[in-house]
Amino acid sequence: MKVTVVGAGAVGASCAEYIAMKNFASEVTLIDIKEGFAEGKAMDLMQTASLMKFDTKITGTTNDYSKTAGSDVAVITSGIPRKPGMTREELIGINAGIVKSVVTSLIEHSPNVIIIVVSNPMDTMAYLAHKATGLPKNRIIGMGGALDSARFKFRLAEALGCPQSDVDGMVIGGHSDTGMVPLIGKAARNSVAVSEFLSEERMQQVVEDTKVGGATLTKLLGTSAWYAPGAAVSSMVQAIACDQQKMFPCSALLEGEYGLNDISIGVPCIIGKNGIEKIVEIELSDAEKAKIHESAEGVKKTNALLG
Repeated sequence: MKVTVVGAGAVGASCAEYIAMKNFASEVTLIDIKEGFAEGKAMDLMQTASLMKFDTKITGTTNDYSKTAGSDVAVITSGIPRKPGMTREELIGINAGIVKSVVTSLIEHSPNVIIIVVSNPMDTMAYLAHKATGLPKNRIIGMGGALDSARFKFRLAEALGCPQSDVDGMVIGGHSDTGMVPLIGKAARNSVAVSEFLSEERMQQVVEDTKVGGATLTKLLGTSAWYAPGAAVSSMVQAIACDQQKMFPCSALLEGEYGLNDISIGVPCIIGKNGIEKIVEIELSDAEKAKIHESAEGVKKTNALLG
């Protein structure tokens, strides 16, 4: 199993580190446009191998996609953050150009690759990857829901005062502060609804804290988070590599599911050796249906900025 990670920044390097430490991949290739950056990150990570007891080979390359040839899975973390004075249209235009170039280069050297998109705005970039490549819908996956759900579980465990292993919860919808739909009505502690333990007010606080999870970390850190995004991606890559048939909420191209068409947005999916093995349609309340459709409208407005 060969995995390519495009972008050797904090998220990409964390992703490569977690994949290597789990020891399921034979090789991880880091690629970046900054001269020597991916090579340096790869060397630093490889110098932990004897200490962390992994055998995965990590290599780095500067913008040479021939070194990614034969990749089974590729993770795209590349793109720029929004800068002061930059319009949303400008940001999307720049990142769309980057993502389109990356997916084209990846497929040229690895025609059977499964692509996981992390670059923001994530749902729109996943949608662009579909349109730019024409790949089967199972082979392009947006990471967002897996990360958002991990943050939801963190907040649930915090509110319940219990280990995170005790809780289960899922976030669907768009990967944005306004688009997320934490399914608080389906959240549980060891199969017991969290409403048995928490007040309505406290549950709503969990929902709101989850929705601003990324913004909260950006405010605290002065930059975007990287540990949890890297861990979320590594779990999805492992599910593909080991054919785990695990369920993750992730951004998938919908063709009628949940009453939505021609959009990539977060829904529960079974992830295995073929990428998205199945989109799972769960029963939603009227309020939850309204929220995911409202979220979809927001994603479509962002998609329209692709021009």
